[in-house]
Amino acid sequence: MYKRTIYITREWMRNRMPVDAFIEHLKSKKVPMHRHSIWYYFGGLTLFFFIVQLVTGILLMFYYRPTPEHAYQSILFIMNEVSYGWVIRSIHSWAANFMIATLFIHLITVFFMQAYRPPREMMWVSGVILLGLVLGFGFTGYLLPWDEIAFYATQIGTEIPRTIPVVGDSIMMLLRGGREIGASTLTRMYALHVVVLPLATLLFVGIHLFLNQYYGVSKPIKVKSVREPIQFYPNFMLRDFRMWLVALLILLSIAMIFPWGLSEEADVLKPAPEGIKPEWYFLPLYQTLKIVPSRLWLFDGEAIVNVIFLTGGLLLILLPFIDGKSRKNESNKLVKVAGAIVLIYLILMMIFAYID
Repeated sequence: MYKRTIYITREWMRNRMPVDAFIEHLKSKKVPMHRHSIWYYFGGLTLFFFIVQLVTGILLMFYYRPTPEHAYQSILFIMNEVSYGWVIRSIHSWAANFMIATLFIHLITVFFMQAYRPPREMMWVSGVILLGLVLGFGFTGYLLPWDEIAFYATQIGTEIPRTIPVVGDSIMMLLRGGREIGASTLTRMYALHVVVLPLATLLFVGIHLFLNQYYGVSKPIKVKSVREPIQFYPNFMLRDFRMWLVALLILLSIAMIFPWGLSEEADVLKPAPEGIKPEWYFLPLYQTLKIVPSRLWLFDGEAIVNVIFLTGGLLLILLPFIDGKSRKNESNKLVKVAGAIVLIYLILMMIFAYID
């Protein structure tokens, strides 16, 4: 009777959820094997860290209180009173940095492999949008502990868009909920961090994964396979899960050996401490704004920098439609050289910001 019930239930589910057809599709999907195949894992690693963010973020929401009067104390309570609360917070914070790092690596490798060429243009577009959303996670989540470093770093960060022509002041007001950082800012950052950005990210992750399953994995131009392609399911998926396990072990080790800290509670009446800087992924913009003069001929220097970075982001999104050679399945050395120059510049600005 028990076996018959299980069989009927399984058949009922199979007739209503095409699991077998989906598995057959995964088996038919092939992953090219060549000297650059190791880079294929970074997309999956980004997804893994995003899942970690969702799980740990939900756990932190049970105790966090998004008001200036209670935010800092609720973080202290999580760290000192909640069982393993300090580990969960540390995992959440470190996983955010790992997620951004692996997404950057994934985007860079897709760029240099020219994997955005037809018919994968919308995979690239959705991926660049996801990069923007993930950076939004980092920016909005930074203020939530309401400590001194986060407060003044957010003040600097929300000040940057002010110089964008026409819409700059409106963007700053929208982010802050007023002229100054306060309760409205914290509420808005919290709403963006736990509702708006997760929903938007889940939407574009779904689009990106669907397109990836539909079109499969792209092989770089003129790169020869070292052996026969392997099945996505179960071969590549098992390799992916092994990478997830390694990433989990590294994440847990770092989170426990180097627990994420907390500075003093924010005090709006105190002057900003020296050496306040944004997180590493915003340092290239921050350092560029520091080294560019306040006036360049008749124009505001900060406004020019912001326009250049915004234009760069727009060009990045439109890259598959701009790169004519990739549409002909030809390698474009000019695009690769330009990409290498931009990458070197961003890394140098990050280094200079740290040693400055």
